[in-house]
Amino acid sequence: MHPLTPDSVFPRPVTSAPFAIDDQERYSRQILFPGIGLEGQRKLAQAHVSIVGCGATGAATASLLARAGIGTLTLIDRDFVEPSNLQRQVLFDEEDALQALPKAEAARRKIALFNSNVRVHAHIADLVPGNIDELLRDSQIILDATDNFETRYLINDFSVREGKPWIYAAAIGAYAATMNILPREETKNLPWEPTACLACIFPKPPSGPVETCDTSGILATAVNFAASIQVTEAFKFLTGQAHHMRRTMLSFDLWSSEQSEITTARPRKECTVCGHREFTHLAGTDRPHITLCGRNSVQIHEHHRPVDFAAMRDRLTPHGAVRFNDLLLRFERGPHTLTLFADGRAIVQGTTDITVARSLYARFIGS
Repeated sequence: MHPLTPDSVFPRPVTSAPFAIDDQERYSRQILFPGIGLEGQRKLAQAHVSIVGCGATGAATASLLARAGIGTLTLIDRDFVEPSNLQRQVLFDEEDALQALPKAEAARRKIALFNSNVRVHAHIADLVPGNIDELLRDSQIILDATDNFETRYLINDFSVREGKPWIYAAAIGAYAATMNILPREETKNLPWEPTACLACIFPKPPSGPVETCDTSGILATAVNFAASIQVTEAFKFLTGQAHHMRRTMLSFDLWSSEQSEITTARPRKECTVCGHREFTHLAGTDRPHITLCGRNSVQIHEHHRPVDFAAMRDRLTPHGAVRFNDLLLRFERGPHTLTLFADGRAIVQGTTDITVARSLYARFIGS
């Protein structure tokens, strides 16, 4: 066992610059906090965290983790930066919105500006059963920053199957909610007492109209509240203090100051996921290939094929306005904008009619 010295905790960065920021100084105030200390900082530097979603909550979460010195971040997001994001999505600026940069890549670039020692793997992708193992298998903990229960149930299935913790977080209006999921795994001797999983608390997804940022608005303060609690709980886990993690689902309305907590201390025996280990979302059972994704948009993710953006530009230019970079192509025609990603996935803006979106994709991209 090597002695715990500053250089062993914070390896000197390889840099061509004449001066490099000393990590002992960078994290000095965090190390002074007894819950972290020098040993905890060493563990954070060795940690690997995955964040699913790089919107409002994900951007705040990624910023907090990177500034705290997490060694490796995996960022997964299917979307791009828009002007309406700038009110609350702290890692993006006006140039990102003007370029319509994919959020995962824009976040990676911003993190590199304030902590170049953090390794960031940016994936411009929709998390689906076909790629979840590849994208999440190396992380120690998964942080939810998504905007839909379909993806959350998928994460929950994966988490329970793999015995890998995840933290649910949500924010809408002035309301924020978060919940720790510490799964049980019969074949592993996990160093924590298991909690309820998402399916224990919500056996079925919410029915009827669901509030979104586009319909109910959102305060940046609610986003940052949820992200701050989520990241603090992750710190407890990553520094080997899972016994300090909250075992309730916490919700708080920052405007009315109303608060509620539901116990999640024990798994529900009859739960189909953690009780009976039925992973229907992970199996992709009845998973739609075309989905509504808010802000008057439809996502088409049934096609997986490489796209030649230059050739596509030449093909589409006679039919509308086209601009592209190495990461995506934007095609504007009338009231509709089609954003095409490198793997063939697309977001069609200007409609919530799946038939119209499919027709536009088939007409201009190909079926």
